Amino acid sequence: MFSHIMIGTNNLERAKAFYDAVLGTLGVQAGFVDGHRVFWRTKTGTFSVSVPIDGQLATVGNGSTVGFACESAAQAAAWHAAGLANGGTAIEDPPGVRGGTMFLAYLRDPDGNKICGLYRLPKA
Repeated sequence: MFSHIMIGTNNLERAKAFYDAVLGTLGVQAGFVDGHRVFWRTKTGTFSVSVPIDGQLATVGNGSTVGFACESAAQAAAWHAAGLANGGTAIEDPPGVRGGTMFLAYLRDPDGNKICGLYRLPKA
């Protein structure tokens, strides 16, 4: 459904370091800088951060979340730990199973964007 997701940042270098670490736990190669943006590309889509081109400050979307697919609960937990170690902030409940069907780990990135590492548990 999606070709790419782009969120704003006010500090491109800080955002690149954060997402290189977090996405690296998912096997994604380091992002590449293209002017005022950084891109991380996979077979299933592109994630990007960008300094706003209108010259205004980047702001977070109230009610917005970007979710990253994880291959296991351990990978989602590692994703969360990498985020904390690289300037992210833990939010909501600690990483764990919710609703009996998903392992979820929530963070705010250094710019305040809400992100989630999600692993869908196998059906019993």
